[in-house]
Amino acid sequence: MKKLIVTMAVAVLAGWAVPAMAQMPNINLLADGPSKSPEEKEAEAAREQAYRDTMRKIPDAKTSTDPWGNVRAAEQPKAAPAMKTTAAKKPKAVGSTN
Repeated sequence: MKKLIVTMAVAVLAGWAVPAMAQMPNINLLADGPSKSPEEKEAEAAREQAYRDTMRKIPDAKTSTDPWGNVRAAEQPKAAPAMKTTAAKKPKAVGSTN
């Protein structure tokens, strides 16, 4: 019986500890890696510049990318105007006899 109580107490404490550990911030005390040498920095800058130059050379797409464009009609029918939700008041008849 005593082992069961101890086991249950350990399970309860572990159940409380897991959510508490999930809320702790992730702190990395080690550096991400060695810093880059000047040659590596220059090579990366040249690679980035070559990428930007290449991206400028690609022409903009002028054609439509709509695969159903030739199936649809040239002019789309306009949607019906939305109906008002309030009821319109009827005008009172002039000269009515009540």
